[in-house]
Amino acid sequence: MTEDAASRRPVRSGGQGFDLQQPPRRWFGTDGIRGVANVDLTPELALVAGRSVAEVLALRSESGAGGVRSGIRLLVGRDTRRSGPMLEAALAAGVASAGGAAVLAGVLPTPGVSRLVTAGEFQGGVVISASHNPFRDNGIKLFGPDGRKLPDSVELEVEARMQGEHSGTDEVGSVEALTAAVPTYVEDLVGSLAVDLTGLRVLLDCAHGATYQAAPLAFTMAGAVTETVCVEPDGENINAACGSTDLAYLASRVAQGDYDLGLAFDGDGDRVLAVDRAGRVVDGDQIMAVLALWLHERGRLARGTVVVTSMSNLGFHRAMREHGLTVEITDVGDRYVLERMEQVGAVLGGEQSGHVIYLDAGATGDGLQTALLLGNVLRESQRSLAELARVVHHFPQLLLNVRVRDKGKLGGAAALWEAVAAEQAALAEEGRIVLRPSGTEPLVRIMVEAPTEERCREVAERLAGVVERSLG
Repeated sequence: MTEDAASRRPVRSGGQGFDLQQPPRRWFGTDGIRGVANVDLTPELALVAGRSVAEVLALRSESGAGGVRSGIRLLVGRDTRRSGPMLEAALAAGVASAGGAAVLAGVLPTPGVSRLVTAGEFQGGVVISASHNPFRDNGIKLFGPDGRKLPDSVELEVEARMQGEHSGTDEVGSVEALTAAVPTYVEDLVGSLAVDLTGLRVLLDCAHGATYQAAPLAFTMAGAVTETVCVEPDGENINAACGSTDLAYLASRVAQGDYDLGLAFDGDGDRVLAVDRAGRVVDGDQIMAVLALWLHERGRLARGTVVVTSMSNLGFHRAMREHGLTVEITDVGDRYVLERMEQVGAVLGGEQSGHVIYLDAGATGDGLQTALLLGNVLRESQRSLAELARVVHHFPQLLLNVRVRDKGKLGGAAALWEAVAAEQAALAEEGRIVLRPSGTEPLVRIMVEAPTEERCREVAERLAGVVERSLG
């Protein structure tokens, strides 16, 4: 769906939330398995998941067509949560129990696992992380041999095997350690981008997470004058009042210092947001706009197209249209962005949260890659981040979460969608409404954009009332 269509009518978003043909999921959400460590995500579950993904990927590999084969290798990385080593050990045991090899990379950004899987002899990868969530949560993300997150269909195969009985094998696999995973990832990334950040003054907030070693190494290698904050993980402080979920500390430090920009990563390193010299936040929409125009000017923006989710601000759509670029819209979640990019032949896409995919340089969203590219644009253009980011004029945006009994009934709630259509008609081209179910909670999310914050709230609250009446 293009921007012109999306700006004139409400958007039903949410991936599997509106697919009535898709089987219900027990464990996998929009980004793998996620829950409170040792409560929802237990070592027992991690073991079963490790064994099942090893079996499924082995069966799907060419030489594994006759059954689970010896020698399948899965790369395992994690972030800095206290529960990480516990779940890593359990998952590795599961892989070995299926006759495979679990190769442990230790603390490594999620995109680092993706990059090393494609560069090495691996049939897949696993990341133990809950991304931007608090330290008590953890998760399991799965990657295929192409370095991309497993599609829904393969995750469903893994789920089915997790719920079945394990037949057992007399072939015991192994658990191995991969040395120098961080420098290997960084050297490959910086080398593939060919960026030169000589003299650029950067403050990096690594959220006490998976980028605490990789980010400063990468920016130093690229020539930047690099300083860091939040690079002392203790197992509990990941994402705590820092990183891309809370930019207040970074913004204050940058505004008081002598920096060209500040960059804030999330816990697993697949997202990045920025702040300009004055400490003003630059979000994912603005970052994508800056990169899109830079690539377009150099003839490197395939088909003149950017893929974003339904949550991107209307201001982004208008900025791209004014520069003659096409915007494709998909459901929330980087896997859906990637699917749409492949369908339309785009190389750039992402989310407002700072999750950006640039396929010419990597197979998945990479916060460090995005940060390096953004820094390169600043240095090459000799323009400030504030000046570049002004290309996007944000419309006021409000997000309300409404707790419901059955979010699965959202797609068929006729009275609700009639109300949404009426509100959208009243906003016309001066606003936008998006309704979608949460991928992990019994919530319906209402996003409204309008000319003023007051109008946003009025529309969102009216719709929240209809959601409560329609879905309980």
